[in-house]
Amino acid sequence: MTSTEPAIAPTERPPLRVGLVGYGMAGHDFHAPLIRSVDGLRITHVVTGDRERAASAVEDEPDVQVLPDAQSLWSKAAELDLVVLASPTGAHAEQATAALEAGLPVVVDKPFTVTAADARAVVELAESRGLLLTVFQNRRWDPEHLTVKTLLAGGDLGEIVRYEARYERWRPVPKARWREQSTSAEGGGILMDLQSHLVDGALNLFGPVATVYAELSAWTTVGDDVAFLALKHASGVLSHLGTTSLAAAPGPRTRLLGTRGAYLVAGVGDDPTALSAWADPDTEHRGWLVLGEDAAPVPRTPGGWRDFYVGVRDALLGATPPPVAARDALAVIEVLDAARLSAQRGDVVRL
Repeated sequence: MTSTEPAIAPTERPPLRVGLVGYGMAGHDFHAPLIRSVDGLRITHVVTGDRERAASAVEDEPDVQVLPDAQSLWSKAAELDLVVLASPTGAHAEQATAALEAGLPVVVDKPFTVTAADARAVVELAESRGLLLTVFQNRRWDPEHLTVKTLLAGGDLGEIVRYEARYERWRPVPKARWREQSTSAEGGGILMDLQSHLVDGALNLFGPVATVYAELSAWTTVGDDVAFLALKHASGVLSHLGTTSLAAAPGPRTRLLGTRGAYLVAGVGDDPTALSAWADPDTEHRGWLVLGEDAAPVPRTPGGWRDFYVGVRDALLGATPPPVAARDALAVIEVLDAARLSAQRGDVVRL
């Protein structure tokens, strides 16, 4: 993915020292490469109790200090400028609290916490300490999300009627990961995983949510593997958000309906969908502007996940606000809490 230019130019100051908690898929595959790609950030400590992951961390960063547990990291707070939590969701609240109490700014992988009560307590602690707290809602920097923001700013679609976003895939045999082996109440399942992206995207585009209706079910995993949310925003826009691991014919990634036309994105990355005829024509475009019988590819708005950590660096240096406001992340968890309650009751929950 392309990335926008840094908000501040690199300087001669030493890089900010990052402690990364967790070196599984989230830490190794997502956070570590992005951190390494940003001038001014350097991973100095990795927390993992797994021997293979520890060896991988040293192979990736020969000078890194590998620690067996998070408690060992808090004792080295003077050697750090930032902590990144790439640990399982159920540990986020406790670890973020401990990091903040040690005086350390924190990046938390999504979803922020399991419950809104936990999220609110962490946010209030960060605010009371005057410390940076942000959440890795990286999908805000996906090309379709950035392109939607450009279209909304230009008014091409007219008044927005409904926003539809999906993460649908065909995975009838679940992977042997903690997410598939944990319930939603423990931080697992597709509601906490993929829906946290979709809810954050909807809130970022259309503002606060007034009501939530949800349908959740589990077919192949301990936690939910099918989750549908219908959100009514205070602005009046409706968001329909669907996630499932059991879609042999996945639907479109994004469909934004307006009074003048629609914006359609067929799929996520290279994953096939039932709308292959609407695939992007080239790498310079993302999705289609559809006006009745007329359709034209839409220029891709530049950006990429790396921009999140550019924003983290610049926020730590006092140049910009955090890339994702902590209270935005809290609002996502409030919606997910309401979704669980709605699914249990079978009715609409007001926020």
